[in-house]
Amino acid sequence: MTNRRAKHEYWRNESGAGATEFVLVLIPFAALIFGIINLCLMFYANHTLQYAVQSAARCYSVDFTACGGSAGTTQTYATTHYSGPNIGVTFTAMPYPTGCGHTVTGSGNFPLNAVVYTLSVPLAATACFP
Repeated sequence: MTNRRAKHEYWRNESGAGATEFVLVLIPFAALIFGIINLCLMFYANHTLQYAVQSAARCYSVDFTACGGSAGTTQTYATTHYSGPNIGVTFTAMPYPTGCGHTVTGSGNFPLNAVVYTLSVPLAATACFP
């Protein structure tokens, strides 16, 4: 009889229910917060990539002292103006490829880290300046 009573009291005890519910809610909440932070880093990387490409295209067209009018110097200029996370960005500078002006393109892959899966998101930006 005492064994049956102890089992009944064990199942009625609610002293750890709050801690268990907290853990069950904490895991998805933490995944959501870290996902939002990682998504913001991806948007930051895209923004700084666009900024670097635009400033390099303008430099390639106008500022011959900083870029020297060469594609290699312009690519180095774009690399120094990219301030985002290290995602292996590559820049390409071309003079008048489409009649638009001096064109600079930049691309890279951002590893968007979901909690259990990493997704590689390609980022690309193109700018031309007459």
